[in-house]
Amino acid sequence: MSNSAVSTSGAEPDRRPPRRFRPVRLLTAAVFALAGLIFWMSFNTAKGTDIRTDASMLRLSDLIQERSKGNGDLERGAAALRAQVDALAGRDAGADTAEARRLAALGDAAGTREIRGTGLTVTLTDAPPNATAKIPGVPQPQPNDLVIHQQDLQAVVNALWRGGAQGIEVMDQRLISTSAVRCVGNTLILQGRVYSPPYKITAVGDRGRLRKALDTAPTVQNYLQYVAAYGLGWKVDQRDAVTLPGYTGAVDLHYAKPAG
Repeated sequence: MSNSAVSTSGAEPDRRPPRRFRPVRLLTAAVFALAGLIFWMSFNTAKGTDIRTDASMLRLSDLIQERSKGNGDLERGAAALRAQVDALAGRDAGADTAEARRLAALGDAAGTREIRGTGLTVTLTDAPPNATAKIPGVPQPQPNDLVIHQQDLQAVVNALWRGGAQGIEVMDQRLISTSAVRCVGNTLILQGRVYSPPYKITAVGDRGRLRKALDTAPTVQNYLQYVAAYGLGWKVDQRDAVTLPGYTGAVDLHYAKPAG
């Protein structure tokens, strides 16, 4: 046999490199594992319920309304106690006419005493949700164009103060110097209570001056442009006799404090 012959008596050794996992395969496996973890956590959080239904929002709305009603009950209780305190203060100051007048003047200025007289009631209402432009050339409304905003309410309140209002009531609450008219979405939050439109603002004062202040306020005129263009509600009623109750809420100032 020639020396060049190749022996076949034994199997040729496997010289291929050992198999390795490719980085792409490792990444794919990690993605699937992470997805499985997320699905498990979502199921564990939801506990078998649909967490994106309107039920959660309804529960939140119910909670807000319940807290608002609770705040109203507390305000009425505080008003009863304040009335007792005022009665005692008036009794103690009864012998001093000047002191009694001073207390009455302070109550009027603070808005804690009932006030009566002539006045106006302004009513603002959202436009219909399917409203379209009512004036040629005006662009079609966006959702924010069809609802009452915080600045609209503030425009009316500020104009009435400038018109010499002796007192102002928004919905069923008397405003004082620390009152803040705030809106969240299309709801009004005033002194811890929640209201929905239509919004009523009533002022006691000279009706001519009050109406002139509304007619000349630039911010009110801006709102009236939306009334004409998209149908937001605007109504001004003259009142021969108006009675505004005194403010019954807390009078303490609440402010932020540094931690620590």
